[in-house]
Amino acid sequence: MDHFKGQPRLPKFAVPKRYAIRLKPDLSACTFAGSVSVDLDIVDHTKFIVLNAGDLSVHSSSVSFTSSKVFQPVKVELVEADEILVLEFAETLPVGVGILKIDFDGVLNDKMKGFYKSTYEHQGEKKNMAVTQFEPADARRCFPCWDEPACKAKFMITLDVPSELVALSNMPVLEEKVDGPLKTVSYQETPIMSTYLVAVVVGLFDYVEDYTSDGIKVRVYCQVGKANQGKLALNVAVKTLELYKEYFAVQYALPKLDMIAIPDFAFGAMENYGLVTYRETALLFDDKNSAAANKQRVATVVAHELAHQWFGNLVTMEWWTHLWLNEGFATWVSYLAADSLFPEWKVWTQFLDQITEGLRLDCLEESHPIEVEINHASEINEIFDAISYRKGASVIRMLQSYLGAECFQRSLASYIKKHAYSNAKTEDLWTALEEGSGEPVNELMNSWTRQKGYPVVSVKLKDQKLEFEQSQFLASGSHGDGQWIVPITLCCGSYDVHKNFLLQTKSETLDAKDSRLAEIGSAWIKLNVHQTGFYRVKYDEELSARLRYAIEKKYLTETDRFGILDDSFALCMARHQSLTSLLTLMDAYREELEYTVLSNLINLSYKVTSIVADATHELSDYVNQFFINLFQYSAEKLGWDPIQGESHLDAMLRGEILTALAVYGHDPTLNEASRRFHAFVDDRNTPLLPPDIRKAAYVAVMQRVSPSSRLGFDSLLRVYRETDLSQEKTRILSSIASCPDPNIVLEVLNFVLTSEVRSQDAVFGLAVSKEGRETAWAWLKDKWDHIEKTWGTGFLITRFVSAVVSPFASFEKAKEVEEFFAGRTMSSIARTLKQSIERVIINAKWVQSIQNEKHLAEAVKELAYRKY
Repeated sequence: MDHFKGQPRLPKFAVPKRYAIRLKPDLSACTFAGSVSVDLDIVDHTKFIVLNAGDLSVHSSSVSFTSSKVFQPVKVELVEADEILVLEFAETLPVGVGILKIDFDGVLNDKMKGFYKSTYEHQGEKKNMAVTQFEPADARRCFPCWDEPACKAKFMITLDVPSELVALSNMPVLEEKVDGPLKTVSYQETPIMSTYLVAVVVGLFDYVEDYTSDGIKVRVYCQVGKANQGKLALNVAVKTLELYKEYFAVQYALPKLDMIAIPDFAFGAMENYGLVTYRETALLFDDKNSAAANKQRVATVVAHELAHQWFGNLVTMEWWTHLWLNEGFATWVSYLAADSLFPEWKVWTQFLDQITEGLRLDCLEESHPIEVEINHASEINEIFDAISYRKGASVIRMLQSYLGAECFQRSLASYIKKHAYSNAKTEDLWTALEEGSGEPVNELMNSWTRQKGYPVVSVKLKDQKLEFEQSQFLASGSHGDGQWIVPITLCCGSYDVHKNFLLQTKSETLDAKDSRLAEIGSAWIKLNVHQTGFYRVKYDEELSARLRYAIEKKYLTETDRFGILDDSFALCMARHQSLTSLLTLMDAYREELEYTVLSNLINLSYKVTSIVADATHELSDYVNQFFINLFQYSAEKLGWDPIQGESHLDAMLRGEILTALAVYGHDPTLNEASRRFHAFVDDRNTPLLPPDIRKAAYVAVMQRVSPSSRLGFDSLLRVYRETDLSQEKTRILSSIASCPDPNIVLEVLNFVLTSEVRSQDAVFGLAVSKEGRETAWAWLKDKWDHIEKTWGTGFLITRFVSAVVSPFASFEKAKEVEEFFAGRTMSSIARTLKQSIERVIINAKWVQSIQNEKHLAEAVKELAYRKY
């Protein structure tokens, strides 16, 4: 029996074909009773049936397998460490189809996984709802099953629930029988699908509904009284389903689509077939109190989850190694949908944020390949990260732009048709794209998915020749030995003069005279045009100067302005170029007005200021002043109040730029924010504080809070307690720890652990000011046992580690963190912990190099006080 333990996969001698599942949740006792009957095909002679179960108590006497006769197991063992249920029989089971029956009980847990409880208020009374979250491997906590994506089957679900409640599952209701206080609801049989996509929700809800042009009923469910907040998501869903039907050339496979907002939810959303579950912040939109950024989040998350109805649900990855196929693809295609519905948002420019986040994680030695070996269920949670989602989406975009949009779409449709209702691996997608395009897709893409990291391509201009060289880029400054097939795109002096080629070796030289680039002369040269490639570019000094000039003169597109800045920051951090040269480049962006470029500039400015503060105190004031001046131009253009008819992007930018000026202690901003905030506290309907600038005002108010002057903090907590909009609560949580006073920071961190903050939201309160870092680290150590007990079974615990550890910048701190966690390792945080410590060491090396940089202070002072 022991030989089943510790295996990543279940043995293959039994194949489930169909499950009949009956569940009876008790919402006051927070328990449930259940039974499952599985049509099972025994394909090999065996005395064992091995399946998954976790946190369930199985009634041994109820277990039976019926085929030619009834077989009762002689031994029923639940191996909790591996979450498997081993049934041993006295004789060999006959090959062929039989029925396995099991009765069981479970607990509606508070861990936001498996079959769990979420709480809500209805008419002033606290109530429980029952919800499922099975991805990646938690269906086994609700019913015994073959809980692997490749073990697809059909599901018949029956629920016994209080008769006044709404009970939903993947499929429409088949029949409902009311028997006094209880009702029995049974649902139509599902198509063949994976266990992680089965879903059940039981509670009190309102809904709004609409139909697609071909008659699919779409509903958005939410807490009673919030139905109007579902209209945006409903509208996006109806249009997106129609769009995907065209794009994938396959109908949506189910008769209905429900989307539902759950008050306690660990992920952003989950693509359960026909019943998609969401955090409230990702599904609900309140015209009066939601910001433009919230609107965009709702639209892109809905588009992401609906993409999964085809890519993930209809065609499913064969094993978690291929998780990126689901997530990277859905991330990429959600931008395609959002761009079609809201062209004015320029989402393909905003897609650069996805690429940047992917590049930021993938330049660590502790990164992992897109296709990552999974040897135990406990390792799966940690790969729901920027590699699977963002790098995954980025390499798909790179490939699509290399193959061309039509060819890519055509090949994709044939991939979906071929693998519908079954499973596929990464190479199956490459094969389809290779057949459709005639290009060596397999070979090209393996270099991006099977090895971690990415290249930096260095380009030099020498005697009318361009010399290219690739090497693995690592933020630590050392060189890896990876090598890629890099799709190079470049333009010279104008977007009309361009060249594309594959860089397949370490280096290559282009003779300008033999190509279309005949007159390089003094023209600017930009590689990785529009940033479609997943790599960084390093220019020699001459080419860098030309690009700086082209930025000032507005010759370059916003995507290229973004890319040059982002690459330059990464090269500076890895100590390949000086801080002076980075700041000089940033100075060229002083008249920048594009949202995506400025938003990245603001994020990079925060990183620079925090590193400089660790390196040398005399520089800090100059650097702060430099950034205040840099953001002044756009802040004045945008002002505090929305301008009639302004763009969605300007609305988002105003909030970010005012937040930055507040963080940098710009007095006029702090004063104005305080005036508007107090008007808002007195009257929540004041036009002085629209949603787009609330976070800026909250951060500004917290900059002046101290133990002796708490008014702003107490008022913010009052707003937090009085609002029932999740987006407002997270806005406040993500602002209050920005206070420079460590005593207030500690109070905020302790508040985050109270019952006033839902455990899904605690991580928002970890955005701590640089003055509060030590306090946060002492607090994390002090509260670790409690944090581990509360969040230790899901992926949210990784956020505690990375948020508190990563901002440090000293070798001593890296050692201290390592020593603290040495006796507290858990496989679910192992990768995150290594990555966070690596970031601390990278920061520490960067601080050292800044301390050694000559003439830095004079250069920064000059930039800070330049008059334009």
